[in-house]
Amino acid sequence: MANTVSGPRIGVALGGGSARGLTHIPYIEAMDELGIKPSVISGTSIGALIGAGWAAGMSGAELREHSYNVLGTMRIIAGKLWATQLRGIGGILKNGISMQLDATSIVDAFTPPGFPNEFKDLKIPLYVVATDYQSWHQVVFSSGHLRPAIAGSIAIPSLFKPVTHANHILVDGGVVNPLPLDQADIDTDFLIGIDVNGDPSEGITKTDHKAIDMWFGSAQIMMHSLTAHMMAAYPPDMYIRPHVASFGAMEFWRVKEIVGHAEKEKDRFKRILDAKIEAWMAKQQKVKVG
Repeated sequence: MANTVSGPRIGVALGGGSARGLTHIPYIEAMDELGIKPSVISGTSIGALIGAGWAAGMSGAELREHSYNVLGTMRIIAGKLWATQLRGIGGILKNGISMQLDATSIVDAFTPPGFPNEFKDLKIPLYVVATDYQSWHQVVFSSGHLRPAIAGSIAIPSLFKPVTHANHILVDGGVVNPLPLDQADIDTDFLIGIDVNGDPSEGITKTDHKAIDMWFGSAQIMMHSLTAHMMAAYPPDMYIRPHVASFGAMEFWRVKEIVGHAEKEKDRFKRILDAKIEAWMAKQQKVKVG
């Protein structure tokens, strides 16, 4: 008898983790290679940025190539940051020189030409999570202007200026929801969570921490705790947490190393995901026949 059960509606939550979030790319490639297209994508911080590219129709391979092109060397990154910060003498005279980055300009600088301006232009529904600094609650965007929503989601406090958008003052979504399983679970059957926050394994014996390492490390501990609560409320069918502790939170110029590091897990991820989906379909077939 032919299997008449169609595949599950898949929701994928892409977590935040700054440069470590580049490890999302090999897992997206793996899903491409399995012919899997999510029905819903949710993202926090860099997960929102990469998720937006995926939702716009970019393949994992295209995301990889673009990341290599815009992040491949310190010179490339510095050039883009310099251009977005200054924007000519007029910008300096008007705004002054700020040590904080402008998240909206960063989104414009690091997204490819022709990147969508509106959520409605995406090919897959996307839920972008940011934090409302005034109300202390998460804000979820799935319609309207896309770029300022992403900018709010990536706006790491103190490193980026807060983003004013849709009557909110927004900072990084990781402050309240580092792995937005709740949003990827909307009208889906099979939930995948990719947690790129890291773990303490490689730095557990280290004692000579720099101040910025302590700052980001403390944020990681907070996000780990928040993710544990989220997983208890929305248990994913598949949870992935690549080992990324050896990469600094802001070491985007190591993009090839970071992506290559996660690529080692691609085949294992594909085998497990394929088996889990087959098991889901077999269970549905059994229920249907029964």
